[in-house]
Amino acid sequence: MLDRIVITGGAGFIGANLARHLVDTGTAASVVAYDNLSTGFADNVANLSGVDLVEGDILDQDHLTEVLAGTDAVVHLAARPSVPKSIEDPIASHDNNATGTIRVLEAMRAAGVNRIVAASSSSVYGANPVLPKVETLQPMPVSPYAVSKLATESYVLSYQQVFGFSGVAFRFFNVFGPLQRAGHAYAAVVPAFVSAALAGEPLSVHGDGGQTRDFTFVGSVAAVISDVLAKGSSSNQPVNLAFGTRYSLLELIDHLEEILGHPLERDHVQPRPGDVRDSQADQQRVRSLVPSLEPVDLDTGLRETIAWFRSLEA
Repeated sequence: MLDRIVITGGAGFIGANLARHLVDTGTAASVVAYDNLSTGFADNVANLSGVDLVEGDILDQDHLTEVLAGTDAVVHLAARPSVPKSIEDPIASHDNNATGTIRVLEAMRAAGVNRIVAASSSSVYGANPVLPKVETLQPMPVSPYAVSKLATESYVLSYQQVFGFSGVAFRFFNVFGPLQRAGHAYAAVVPAFVSAALAGEPLSVHGDGGQTRDFTFVGSVAAVISDVLAKGSSSNQPVNLAFGTRYSLLELIDHLEEILGHPLERDHVQPRPGDVRDSQADQQRVRSLVPSLEPVDLDTGLRETIAWFRSLEA
């Protein structure tokens, strides 16, 4: 068991799910959720035993260095998400994602912490058409967000080479699950669809709906990160954190219709600039790190997500 883990962005939906998992599985005795609450929510970690929320910004290197004192490892999830938001304000995405990452790494150096698990993104593959996405493919980012996440993983991997850090830079693929809110400035497609479906509203589909994604349940992400931390696993190359599934948005709606037991109205709107057409992970590297882990399948993950949305109405 690790004594103390700090999760940057720990009040976000992935961070909060991970914090709960780390404590519940005994991977960590205590977890600090470090978050500026710009996209995270204090309620996500409220009343979680063994989890403390510290409000702070990763760009505040001095404060973060103080918080990291006595920490065994950092899970760096804090970022300014969203491709559309990065197109609206590229500098904000760069400041938070690229500069923010090196601030985290420098705070770690100052605090004497050298173990990190960091979140990159499948968006770094961008315009590269090859499927599945193998980590050795040439990155071809098509949005400022994707560029900033490529910088994130590059900084983490370079600190392994020159400063003796250890850990993993994971490329996340369309993570979904409980605590991921709809109606949020950074809302992703699954919560947007589920929220609209439960409200009896049309589901807004950008473009023809044929674009494909490797949807990954947040519980699977938490389990992988927890396992890597517990084992002390490390990789000097980026690792996809997804398991090779591929569903179109229209197929996603089909699954929701099957689970909910009724048809859903679709409202096709304009495609979004910067969106990648197809995405699917090659899972060989992640399987080498967690060979025995069985990811949660799409339908099970959707059922848990729907149940969480319904709990908000209770």
